[in-house]
This record gives sequence, structure tokens and C-alpha cells, in this order.
Amino acid sequence: MPSAKPSEAELEILQVLWQHQPCSIKVIHEQISQLRDVGYTTTQKQVQRMLDKGLITRTAGKGKNYNYSAAEPAAVTKGKLLDRMVKNVFGDSVSELMMHALGKSKVSKAEIEDLKKLLNQLDKDQ
Repeated sequence: MPSAKPSEAELEILQVLWQHQPCSIKVIHEQISQLRDVGYTTTQKQVQRMLDKGLITRTAGKGKNYNYSAAEPAAVTKGKLLDRMVKNVFGDSVSELMMHALGKSKVSKAEIEDLKKLLNQLDKDQ
């Protein structure tokens, strides 16, 4: 399992892979290019770095091409990133994170109901 933390650019590529994997560098580049101006060789270099870091895997594709996939499911990577953020930014306080997030965002009634259900379930599980 990868222990490397993905950069912002690497997270963009992981988002593409989680939606379209396995896929070629061409597909990754096409998807990223819809978000921002980036050169093909830049995408290619970034994918190679991610492969070296163990963030993605590679399998043989058509001809000389390769297909790439995320090494971990989205939920695992997002969980690790969230854990790190809670620890480093909020002093390991989930309640401080939630207070900050809810105080800075517009939260719909449906989202509040979902949060209440989640909190009630967590309370039951304790």
C-alpha cells in the first residue's frame, strides 16, 4: 500500500483514475486538460512519478501503450488525507473540523438531517 502523500496535481490524476480506470495517459491528459492547460509531457512525467511513488499501478494496454489505475480505492486515500488533515490542522479534533466546516458553508436542511442520522448512528455504535 502506498504511504506517499499525493500532491494537488497527483490528486487530480487520481480523481480521473477513480472515474475511468484503467486508462491510458492519453485519457488522463484529455480529462485534466478540460480543467486546466497542461502539456502532454507534463502529464506523462507526473504519471511516471506517481508510478515510482506507488500511488498508481500499470498494466499492458494496446500496442506499446500502458493502462494505469489507482493503487488504492478513493475511500482509502481520502480517509488517509482526512486523518492527516484532522491531525495537522485541527489538533486531532474531529469536532473542531466539523464546527469549522459547518460554520463556513451553506448547509441544506437535507444535509443537516443526514448529519443527524450519522451522529445518531455513531452514538448507537459507541
